[in-house]
Amino acid sequence: MNIQIKPLIQTTKLRRAFTLVEMLLVVTIIGILAALVIPKIVGRSEQARATAAHADISSIKTALDAFEVDNGFYPKSLQDLVTAPSNAKNWHGPYLEKVPQDPWGNNYVYYFPGKHNPSAFDLLSIGPDAKEGTEDDVGNWTK
Repeated sequence: MNIQIKPLIQTTKLRRAFTLVEMLLVVTIIGILAALVIPKIVGRSEQARATAAHADISSIKTALDAFEVDNGFYPKSLQDLVTAPSNAKNWHGPYLEKVPQDPWGNNYVYYFPGKHNPSAFDLLSIGPDAKEGTEDDVGNWTK
């Protein structure tokens, strides 16, 4: 019995490579999965930013209310929560460590008296488009 080893080794080396059809199939499957997953991930990140803006607005609102309880009036600006204004005789702050920026890197907008809350204040993030008065704004009067 004379067995030839050489052809078996050559056959093994050839079988280790992927064919072009197999590679195209894998690339197609990855493309389909990416097309399904990426839109869901992108939508969630904007939703997370809006939720973070609501949380920031809630904590700033608490600080504004504490300022009002101590002084009998709401401050003229959010910076009055960090440093004492000259007209606040009963200031027991700082009410905030610093005034945060919204999740999109913009300053929060504060109006006293408010347009939406005339007996109190409006506090809002101008959202990802950085324009006030658009539908992506997040304010203390929105859910």
